[in-house]
Amino acid sequence: MIFPEIDPIAIEIGFLKIRWYGLMYVIGFLGAWLLAQYRTRRDDVSFNREQVDSLIFYLALGLIVGARVGYVIFYNFGLFMREPSYLLRVWEGGMSFHGGALGVMAASWLFKRNYGKGYLEITDYFLPFAPIGLCAGRVGNFINAELWGRTTDVPWGVIFPHGGPLPRHPSQLYEAALEGVVLFTILMLYSMKPRARGSVSGLLLLCYGLFRTFVEFFREPDAHIGYLAGGWLTMGMILSFPMVVAGAGLLVWAHTRRSES
Repeated sequence: MIFPEIDPIAIEIGFLKIRWYGLMYVIGFLGAWLLAQYRTRRDDVSFNREQVDSLIFYLALGLIVGARVGYVIFYNFGLFMREPSYLLRVWEGGMSFHGGALGVMAASWLFKRNYGKGYLEITDYFLPFAPIGLCAGRVGNFINAELWGRTTDVPWGVIFPHGGPLPRHPSQLYEAALEGVVLFTILMLYSMKPRARGSVSGLLLLCYGLFRTFVEFFREPDAHIGYLAGGWLTMGMILSFPMVVAGAGLLVWAHTRRSES
C-alpha cells in the first residue's frame, strides 16, 4: 500500500493553519471532557461539572508540557544540551507519551492540592477517558507519516513518504487500536461498577505498558537512538516496564486493601 497523499494541514484560513496532529489533541480533550461531564450524573461519582472543567484544564496543561519535556529528556537530551532552545521548538515535532504521563501525574497532584480530592480518586475518575486522546494522537501520527513501523511483507504494509522504498508496519494504527479502542473498552467496562480505590489506575498502567511493549516489536525505533540491546530492546520498552510493574502492584494493593476493610 502506498501512503495516501494527506495534507498535514487540516484547516487553513489566511495565515491561520491548523494541522491534523494538533486537531487530534483537541478531539482527544473534547471527547474526554464530554464523557467526563456525562459521568458526573452517576451517583457514585464525587465530581461535579465545574470540577470536571477545571480538571480537564489541569490535565491538558500537564499533558502538553510533560509530553514535550519528556520527549526532549528521553529521546533527544543531547540536542537539548547543545541547543536549549530546542525545548521550545515544538513546531519541529516531538512528544512523548511517558513524559505526558508524568505531566498528568503532576497536574493531578496540583488539582488534589487545590480541590481537596484524593489522588487515586482523581486518577481513577479520569483515566478511563485517556484512551480517547491516545487513539486520536496515534491517528495523528499516521496522518503525519511519522513513527512508522519496521519493514514487513504483510499485505497491509505501507510505503511511507520518508520511510524508504520498502513497506512498513502501520504501527501507529496498531497503537491506535490497542492503546485507544481496546484499552478504552477494557477501562469503561471495568469502571462501570464501583471498584477498589486505585484499581482503575492500576489497570490502565498495566494494560498500556503491555500494549506499548507489544507494539514496540513492530515499531521502528528512533533513528538517533536505535535498539538499546539485542537488536530488539527499545527505549519505549524500557519506559513501559515500570508502568507494568506499578500497575500490577497497584492492582494487588487496591484489592488487598479492600478485602481487609
